[in-house]
Amino acid sequence: MNEPELPPDGRPVDVYLDLLRVRMDTEDYRLLLSVVEPVLRAIEEQRLPALDFALDEAHAEGLPQEVRDEAALVIATAVTGRLDNEVIELNIEDTGPVRVVTDAVTASDPVRLGEIADYIRERQQMNDELRGIAAVSDLPTDI
Repeated sequence: MNEPELPPDGRPVDVYLDLLRVRMDTEDYRLLLSVVEPVLRAIEEQRLPALDFALDEAHAEGLPQEVRDEAALVIATAVTGRLDNEVIELNIEDTGPVRVVTDAVTASDPVRLGEIADYIRERQQMNDELRGIAAVSDLPTDI
């Protein structure tokens, strides 16, 4: 959907949520809203300084994968204002499968997907090193 196709004063995330409400099972949609509403409120109030969002494990535990994916897409739409986001799964040797949200062009570009996988590997390695430093320093290791 292009910008001119949006209703006047329509935020892309509202349009996407309306589409999901029609497409999803009612209970799954309610579950989705329970996960994304606090994040959307925080985004609207500009209380999220980082651009790296992950579903809170407490909320994500027990969620069907479809609801997790849609929650990620709703949040991505709120952050980017784009309706062409996709959830893709990258198989990374060190970490196993990792699901990420990206735009449609990037999702279809194997070179760019390789760069994303490299970044995830590097970040995992850095986290492992920081956990090791924290462990030997008797600090919490939950990075």
